[in-house]
Amino acid sequence: MKAAMIAQKFDVAGRVVTVQYTGAGNVNDTYLAIFRTTFSEERIILQRINRNVFARPEYIMENMRLLTEHVHRRIEEEALQSDRIWQLPRVIPAKDGKDYVVDADGDFWRAITLIASAHSYERVQSVEHAHEAGFVLGHFQRLISDMDDSLLHDTLEGFHITPRYLKQLDKALETSDGQTRLHASLEAERCNKFIDARREWCSVLEDAKERGELQLRPIHGDPKISNIMIDDATGKGTCIIDLDTVKPGLIHYDIGDCLRSCCNPAGEETLDLNQVVFDTDLCEAIVKGYMINARSFLSDADRKYLYDGIRLIAFELGLRFFADYIAGNVYFNTRYDEQNLNRARVQFKLTDSIEAREKHIRAALEKL
Repeated sequence: MKAAMIAQKFDVAGRVVTVQYTGAGNVNDTYLAIFRTTFSEERIILQRINRNVFARPEYIMENMRLLTEHVHRRIEEEALQSDRIWQLPRVIPAKDGKDYVVDADGDFWRAITLIASAHSYERVQSVEHAHEAGFVLGHFQRLISDMDDSLLHDTLEGFHITPRYLKQLDKALETSDGQTRLHASLEAERCNKFIDARREWCSVLEDAKERGELQLRPIHGDPKISNIMIDDATGKGTCIIDLDTVKPGLIHYDIGDCLRSCCNPAGEETLDLNQVVFDTDLCEAIVKGYMINARSFLSDADRKYLYDGIRLIAFELGLRFFADYIAGNVYFNTRYDEQNLNRARVQFKLTDSIEAREKHIRAALEKL
């Protein structure tokens, strides 16, 4: 098996016992590799990086190594003052000293340490769980807030730049196939009208950045609930995983995406739009946990645009799903033709719910 042969090329004590495909993750192929010596066992995560998504895997690994080294140092400095043992995966070097192994097909493989005795959830389990998710994200952002973002590569250019996704939609709509798909259903036409009504607003964060109100900082890029690890022994958050999307960006993308993914109990794939609602109780719990750490690095301008970040990221994901549907489902994996259209409808319903609760959300943000 190729994965077992690759695993042996990393600097791990012992010999490979087994390498099991886990199926975890939507982008990379992920395996659990088990090594044993005569007196111990070590389990690691082995992954083949998807070059269709990440054109320069070596940039991802350089970002990951720089960031994890920075965070590990900060965790150790604060260990005695912390109420828990914080963790973050470590990049395991290959035996030749590199951060990765390239196979005969040109694919990049990496090995990282396994966060043991902890697990994540696909959905928020309780208000307490939501509070921990916010606390973990805030802690992570605080630890990297003093890191020089110019050291990091932009591994996904255009990621979370909403006006660019709008241009992609417009380009797809210029084609005859795009027009056919747009007018094939009333739902598609409704989605397009929903987008048109928000065209001027969707550049709100990028405009603030251009005016110098908001600055680029290191961000996680994908802080959904399934990337928050909860300690099995204590029930407290212990780390955030999946660092592929670490890059310079606006922190509003992180808190906005966290709230978008956590505060819709119906999930992204529901077909019952009546179940889609932005849960303000979960929102308040996440924000309370987040602000415990975030107060130390958020500027007044950052706080001013927090609501816009929450609203924008839900809208942006709906825009991305809809643009992909109009283009013929060329980016997101789908099981049926209208899946991206239905996904877009969910996110737009969530956006609508956020807009309807604007006063409540702003009030929650302002009192923290």
